[in-house]
Amino acid sequence: MARWKFLSVAAALLAALSLSASPQPVLAQNPSVLTLESLFRDKPYRGEPARELAFSRSGRYLAYLWNPHGEPGSDLYVHDTRSGKTLRLTSPALMRDYEAPEDLERFEKKRLQREREQAERQAREEAQSAYLRGEAVDLAQWEVEQIAALKLEFAEKNKREDAQKSAEKAEADAEKRAAEALAARRAGKPVTTAPAAAPASAAASAPEKEKELWEWRDELKKKLAKDKLKPTDLYPGVSELVWARQRDELIFQYRGGLFRWQANGNRVTSLLGTQRQLRIVAYTPDDQGFVYMDESRVLRARFAGMAVQVINRELIHADEDEAAKKYRIESTVLSEDGRWMSLLARAPLVPPAGGSGPAPKPGRQVEIMNYGERFASAKKVDREVSDNKRMQQPLALYVRRVPGLDGAPARQPAPVFTQAGGDGWFEISPVAWSRDGSHYAFATWEREKELLRVYLGRAEEGTKPDIVIERRGDVHHELVNVFSPRFTPDGKRLIALLSDNDFRQPWAWDIASRQLKPLLKGEFEAHQVLGFTPDSRAMFVAANRDDAAAMNLYKVELADGAMQALGAAPDYHRNAVVSQDGRWLAANAGHWAQRPELKLISTFQGQPSRVLTQSHDPAWAQVDRLRPERLSFKNRYGDSIAAYVFKPSGWQGSDRRPAVIYTYGGPLNDRHLVETDSFQPTGYLFAMYMAVRHGYVMVTVDPRGHSNYGGRFAGANWEQPGQPQTEDLEDLHRHMVAKLGVDPARVGLNGWSFGGFQTQYTMYTKPDLFAAGIAGAGPTEWENYNSWYSGRTIGPVDRKKPVLRKYSLLPLAKGLKKPLLLVHGMLDPNVLYQDTVNVYRALMEAGKQPLVDLFLDPDGEHAMGGAVKTVGLHRKYEAFWLQQLGRAQP
Repeated sequence: MARWKFLSVAAALLAALSLSASPQPVLAQNPSVLTLESLFRDKPYRGEPARELAFSRSGRYLAYLWNPHGEPGSDLYVHDTRSGKTLRLTSPALMRDYEAPEDLERFEKKRLQREREQAERQAREEAQSAYLRGEAVDLAQWEVEQIAALKLEFAEKNKREDAQKSAEKAEADAEKRAAEALAARRAGKPVTTAPAAAPASAAASAPEKEKELWEWRDELKKKLAKDKLKPTDLYPGVSELVWARQRDELIFQYRGGLFRWQANGNRVTSLLGTQRQLRIVAYTPDDQGFVYMDESRVLRARFAGMAVQVINRELIHADEDEAAKKYRIESTVLSEDGRWMSLLARAPLVPPAGGSGPAPKPGRQVEIMNYGERFASAKKVDREVSDNKRMQQPLALYVRRVPGLDGAPARQPAPVFTQAGGDGWFEISPVAWSRDGSHYAFATWEREKELLRVYLGRAEEGTKPDIVIERRGDVHHELVNVFSPRFTPDGKRLIALLSDNDFRQPWAWDIASRQLKPLLKGEFEAHQVLGFTPDSRAMFVAANRDDAAAMNLYKVELADGAMQALGAAPDYHRNAVVSQDGRWLAANAGHWAQRPELKLISTFQGQPSRVLTQSHDPAWAQVDRLRPERLSFKNRYGDSIAAYVFKPSGWQGSDRRPAVIYTYGGPLNDRHLVETDSFQPTGYLFAMYMAVRHGYVMVTVDPRGHSNYGGRFAGANWEQPGQPQTEDLEDLHRHMVAKLGVDPARVGLNGWSFGGFQTQYTMYTKPDLFAAGIAGAGPTEWENYNSWYSGRTIGPVDRKKPVLRKYSLLPLAKGLKKPLLLVHGMLDPNVLYQDTVNVYRALMEAGKQPLVDLFLDPDGEHAMGGAVKTVGLHRKYEAFWLQQLGRAQP
């Protein structure tokens, strides 16, 4: 059969073009047509960012986990700030001496399988696109090849099985003849000569009947399911690391083992190799050993002789319920001087009194239907919704003196803090120790009481800590997720995050005077405290003071709050760390014109930053055709709303072009859409494509409801989800018509997840505002969504009844007047597919059949990715917008 010969884009994708640094929209020089298949390539252009960044105590070395573009796993790298050289400490080749050959072979085999599958999926997508353009394309070629390979595999398998059967039959015949000869000799009878054995091939079974095509397709489906890649199939790399207290050396964790690297050597050495889940905690104060955890204990080992000592056995908490006595250690934090440790432990949930069997799971289980087999089947997923009674595990916090090397096991002290668990939302921050080990601190949040507390304790066993900061009521609901108190190096002040001025910023509690004061002024977010100068006079923070779309790094004088920007604008700095000597910062940083990489940044002005990684495929330059412009507008209340816009080539303010708005509208902890390093697939990449290919004006916006714009924005949905955003979208529509050359009758609205809810809410309540909408995976009934989110962003809950039903979209659906495309993955465990089914039913009952279409991924989860890949999703979007909004006119 003749196969379609399509033009390969591989050569073009390997050619690297330089990225323009201009902040204004620029067209790339490459004249070739931008396609969805090249933009949403199966092998992504984006690489994984560096993580687990950590400086050595001296500040000379920076360790991080990272791998070049396309390589699996995260390997350990160490950069020498003095020499400028970077050393790679792990890789499949470097860890060969510590790995089973079978595992290395499996990792390599699966890596090659991934590359083959990526190439095949890319070829399929290009062929499918050509088919849609009317070209002669053989879309069955891959199935033909796979079935041919499968037939060969079956034939080889049958050949091996027949040979085995022949050998077994020959062996059985020989054994039978020998037994008969032995019996004849014993009976004094003559031994008959046995006939020669038939050739092995003669014993082979008759060939089975050739399978029909549909049978081969079933066999192929089974094989593909069996061979499907799992995360554990690929080389994992390193998972954790810690630096020594004084020396330039570190310990890292790799596949159930602990390994050591010293700065005077280029190789690592194995410390412990087990199949248990070991977690490194810290070095001992003298750097002569280390502390680590297994599944239930805290242990200490010395490098000399590697003697292992249990320094905290499994915890026993005084509890009337015998079954709940054992508390499992969840985390261990050692003071820097190594004399004290904090242990956070939780009790297991137990069966009801008098019952037996496994402990109940929190919440409930809901069924998700799988249609991949001949008959549909259901799988259960855990779900905790607003009207579920909570089953919070009891917890206990212990402060213990670390026993000496030869000390006998001491009696377990009483916990310094306990929480009974049960029906309520309770959160606790990591424990922080002062550098001299004299104090510890942590924070708690009780949602039902709306109570935030910061505790300060002395390093004494069994002594309760004091509550030094308390806030009740209107506390920024996103604060607790990022709240981790910490001490200044001199131990005189405790730095805590508060939102007393509506923005999450650091405050200082003076331990001696017991006075609290703010450290920053201004309306911006600064909820990441990175560290301090050694003299405790300044701290380092990440904040969006100068640009709400970019977190920069700042040095802050603690005396007066003066801020000095250290990073380069418009970089967005993520996962930042600072060296203990205050000389260096490191962060993943970049922006639209320079994709993010790990950068080493000096805290002294005038020194250029160093780029330490090259994470992304340079072929990205081939599809990077247009850059967006930043814009902001005032809503009806005077709030400044951030957005960015892709304007097509030849755009004029007098145009009347079709346009699409992409929105989200819900809080995301510390994220939103309008960020200078965000290449969101729909809001950025597809928007660029529609502007380049079809002349659309494409806007991505952050209405009220988003995080990182202050508590008032993040809490805008409380008891009115969707309403503030709809007002802002209406104001944006007006702004676009006035300023962006947009046809008011041809503006579409699109969103995913919360944005899918928001799109529907707006289309139902303002039915004449937008010409059409696409709503992806939207939670239409908040009483069905996870209560950890809905209970803090939508409205107060009542665990006796689903009171969030008042915010359901179903009663509003009858207001729809314009075309709406509903999109969902049918195996979505996050926003249940039933939410879309239920609103679809309401739309059908309201007679909206001509206006509504469903686009479903039978195997897709919350981000789709089953039968519908990213490129296929956006093909559907492109067709929908062109049908509903038309093409741009010259």
